Amino acid sequence: MHSVDVERIAEAFLANCRAGKDRDNLDAFYADDAVSVEAMAAPGQPREKKGLVAIHGKHDFWHHAMEELESSAEGPFYDGSGRFSVIFKAQAKDRATGEVIDLHEVAVYTVEDGKIVREEFFYGFPPSS
Repeated sequence: MHSVDVERIAEAFLANCRAGKDRDNLDAFYADDAVSVEAMAAPGQPREKKGLVAIHGKHDFWHHAMEELESSAEGPFYDGSGRFSVIFKAQAKDRATGEVIDLHEVAVYTVEDGKIVREEFFYGFPPSS
């Protein structure tokens, strides 16, 4: 059974994502020392970001490099241990090249003391090593 805190955060988190307000989630729900782990590193970026400032920077990098054409968020899904997951799908255009890509990922969020302390992303294709 998941906690009321996890459910409250997950439901509000998803509502913001669906409303195009994903950036609002960072200050509202993330711990200052949260960790974000991508399945693979973006060019010139580390795979893991530590701290809310660095996670904001990751979002800045994405929004600067890519234009989201459409997106959806499915979930939340709970595991009973203080975590929830979301399935994200998006179509985005690389601002530099114009290439359009389809993205499909699962995100797992760990909640402790009423804040997200870790997010991990799993992509719909194998990451290159």
